[in-house]
Order: sequence, then C-alpha cells, then structure tokens
Amino acid sequence: MEVAAARRRFAEARVARLATVSRPPHLVPVTFALDGDTVYTAVDAKPKRSRQLRRLDNIEADSAVALLADHYSDDWHELWWVRADGEATVRHDPAVLHRATPLLAAKYPQYRHAPPEGPVIVVAVTAWRGWSAS
Repeated sequence: MEVAAARRRFAEARVARLATVSRPPHLVPVTFALDGDTVYTAVDAKPKRSRQLRRLDNIEADSAVALLADHYSDDWHELWWVRADGEATVRHDPAVLHRATPLLAAKYPQYRHAPPEGPVIVVAVTAWRGWSAS
C-alpha cells in the first residue's frame, strides 16, 4: 500500500491501537487525530482506574511506539490494516493541548462537549506500513 493511501485510511479510522514498549508489550485502543505525519491522542475524561497511565510511563522510558488501525469484514476482499511507527512524547503544556483539541473535536463530537484535559501524546510518524486485500 502506498504511503498516501495508508495515511488516508489511517486518518479515517475511528480507533487505533497504541503499542508502547514494556514487558509484556502494552497495547491500548485510542482515539486520535492525524495532522500530516503527526498523530495526537490525549488523556480524556473516559473512566480510568488511575490518571497515572502505563502508556505515559512507557513513553517516558522508551519513545518508540506503533499505532495500528484496521478494518475487518466477513468479506475478506475488504480487509486492510495500516501501522504508523514513530517516536512519541508526552506533552503537558497547554499549547499542545490547544493544538490537539480542535483536531480531536473535529473527528469525535464527544470532545466538543467534554474536551480532553491532557496530557497529550504526540507521535512523530517515521514510517507508514499497510496492507489491503483489494
């Protein structure tokens, strides 16, 4: 799959899985917004056991991450997946939250009524990989 098609499919996906480096590997579903080759995902108000999230600690220890978006269908001609590999940072500054919030709100109406409070995970995508059955 060429990069432009991979980026487009990824951007349109409603959810991705964020993989961070740890033992065992840590994988969580995230909402996100794509801006060029930058992915934003923020800690939001959805219920969590703690605000000290393992994904944040993992990124602080090792910035290598992967995000995977995919589509499954019983019609296997419709299958596809896209992986964005990159370097992540955890940002607590209001300017980054101010940049990410409108992008997230444009994609997810829930954020218009309950904007994320942060912090924001910013992923600089270094490689796009993907596959499509058709």
